[in-house]
Amino acid sequence: MAIRVLLVDDHTLFRSGIKLLLSRQPEFDVVGEAADGAEGVKRCHELAPDVVLLDLNMPGLSGLEALQLILEDRPQTAVLMLTVSEDAEDLAEALRSGARGYLLKNIDADYLVGAIVRAHAGEAVIAEAMTAKLVAQFRSAAQPAEPRDEDRLTPREREILGFLARGDSNKGIARELDLAESTVKIHVQNILKKLGLSSRVQAAVYAVEHGLGRPA
Repeated sequence: MAIRVLLVDDHTLFRSGIKLLLSRQPEFDVVGEAADGAEGVKRCHELAPDVVLLDLNMPGLSGLEALQLILEDRPQTAVLMLTVSEDAEDLAEALRSGARGYLLKNIDADYLVGAIVRAHAGEAVIAEAMTAKLVAQFRSAAQPAEPRDEDRLTPREREILGFLARGDSNKGIARELDLAESTVKIHVQNILKKLGLSSRVQAAVYAVEHGLGRPA
């Protein structure tokens, strides 16, 4: 089955270019477009896409506001922010709000294609240029975040949480730890449940905030 993609961006030429690119790939089906956040929320409800490429700065309803409404209606949807903003606060807020990833519009075509596939598979996708900014954003916070049930994690779950902070896939984690991929998947589900989180991206943010990340 092709991955169903919805494009939400107020720049017509940019949408057209992305649509042309994805239409040439057999693994994608661009099911619709929207020119602003409000229309994007409506189209997402109507079309039930697998992945939404969502601009951040749009007139009227912003990308962050649209993100929250989309995930309230369809929490299973993978939303990738696709923006020119390299602001660390925008990145952090998008991830806290449940975005599956954060990409910059200057990425190359192959990276975008791969990012959509990875996001659809449940992976966190963050532009390499933004990763260091994400870490710096949380480290520079005046007050550290209060722990949330971190003590409930087993040593193995803490270890896997560290890999999630790097954005590693289940397959990559399984290879590093010599575990079955299905075992890693169960550990990830347990981590999300114990920490009260809804996505791998939120788990990665939690790990960075609490100093549980692993060196790249």
